[in-house]
Amino acid sequence: MIKQTDARCICLQQVSKVFHQGAQTIRAVDQVSLDIMAGEFIAITGASGSGKSTLLHLIAGLETPTSGSVAIMGAALSEMNDAQLSELRLRTIGFVFQFFHLLPTLTAQENTALPLLLAGRSPQQAAERATQVLAWVQLQARRGSRPNELSGGEMQRVALARALANDPPIILADEPTGNLDSHSGSLILDLLYQSCKDMHKTLLLATHDRAVVERADRIVELQDGAVVGISSALR
Repeated sequence: MIKQTDARCICLQQVSKVFHQGAQTIRAVDQVSLDIMAGEFIAITGASGSGKSTLLHLIAGLETPTSGSVAIMGAALSEMNDAQLSELRLRTIGFVFQFFHLLPTLTAQENTALPLLLAGRSPQQAAERATQVLAWVQLQARRGSRPNELSGGEMQRVALARALANDPPIILADEPTGNLDSHSGSLILDLLYQSCKDMHKTLLLATHDRAVVERADRIVELQDGAVVGISSALR
């Protein structure tokens, strides 16, 4: 179990990620240093291809930095093996993707319960917790529906419920409103904001959505993989 050693929830030091495509070198993330405090809502902005998704993947341990270091609650990801990184993602980080990534053969409740079962909860405990979290995202009446029976906004709420199921201290969200209509996007944003401010989660949200930026504590702007600005949101 990772224990927090100071108020910094996430610490990046000179993190770079370089990809090679033939003779071309792509610096997807370029020398990023960033301290994120527990309970902060950080909006990561920038044009498509600026490195937002790669940065989130590095924080989650889904990608390995070419150079630099990432620490989550005081623990260096470089010192973890694959099993420990999987445990980190299971218990410490909830990830919400733009394209939902729900299992099509499972119901909303079963998709939400899956990380609980992987964490060792009994089927009854997992079902009870899944029901509770689905009620929080206002989908208790749809818990028996499969993804193809749900709207895009409903699928994203199931994805958020799944991310929250194990009560992780960190939520990473990659363009979670990008494929949604304005009403559904606003509801998802409200729920993410509540998870940060009411449940005391640390929230990093990669986005083009101005409504997201206006509600964040800080805005980190990327350009060509590098941080070109950090500012406080204007409210």
